[in-house]
Amino acid sequence: MKPTPLKLFLLSLALILLAWILSAGTLLNLYIQQVLMYVGINIILTLSLNLVNGYMGEFSVGHAGFMAIGAYVASLLTVAVFPTAWGPLIFPLVLVIGGLAAALAGLVIAFPSFRTRGDYLAIVTLAFNMIVKSVLENIDAVGGPRGYLGMARLTDLTWVVFWVLITLLVLRNFIYSNFGRGVLAIREDELAANLVGVNTPRLKIYAFCLSAFFAGVAGGLYAHLLQFINPRSFSILKSTDMLVMVYLGGVGSLTGSVLGAALYTLLMEVLRPLELWRWVLGPLLLVLLMIFRPTGIMGLKESKWIRPAAEQG
Repeated sequence: MKPTPLKLFLLSLALILLAWILSAGTLLNLYIQQVLMYVGINIILTLSLNLVNGYMGEFSVGHAGFMAIGAYVASLLTVAVFPTAWGPLIFPLVLVIGGLAAALAGLVIAFPSFRTRGDYLAIVTLAFNMIVKSVLENIDAVGGPRGYLGMARLTDLTWVVFWVLITLLVLRNFIYSNFGRGVLAIREDELAANLVGVNTPRLKIYAFCLSAFFAGVAGGLYAHLLQFINPRSFSILKSTDMLVMVYLGGVGSLTGSVLGAALYTLLMEVLRPLELWRWVLGPLLLVLLMIFRPTGIMGLKESKWIRPAAEQG
């Protein structure tokens, strides 16, 4: 049975309604709800990073920098700009503004990608992550190294599910559009893509900005879930976690991104009793994936619920 737009729409509404019921009721305790929200936020981050690393074939390792920009911009707006009473009403707008601020940073990163690829682009994005972290540590207005707090707990399961669905919809429509298929051409052979008329610079700008936008939204959700952020929350370790989730689930697969983020987040939660040692698992898992399963669980494969009907035969 092929999924139709109506079925997908009804399924999305059902998921949002279920999330609202779980958030408003007592069916799930607060701990389980929080873990599910972490899973959702990580799904958004993994989907957005997979657009650049999986579909376009670049190697960005500074995604936490975009998340940090979205988190701090959204937090500043709800704490220092808008009245506290407006928080629940303006929360969607605040998330979008945080995402746009991150997208602007993504535009800056897109330009070096015109001339660098692979390891060189990885160094550029790593430097970007470190610059963002260092700048935040030296701005007293946002707490410096002490961090920033005062945000209301505006993130709930409903908002997280809503943004997961929006991220899936936007990225799916972009990737499978005639224009977005040029991203896949860049991954296979950028020179050949240029020769057949693909506007690779413009596509890279769109891909980096779109990826950064959703990372910024995820940062805003994260900040208003924890109600406290500091620059250490967005270090290279956070970017490494995102890379693990992308390559665990599968490069070039939206379904794989959802699977990888869910599995890794739940695994980290199960291993919480190991304390500091559980963070050794992330880099180790990334090394093992690169050696034994470089394309991940669902690498280059997609669920029929994601692929357009025209491609399902």
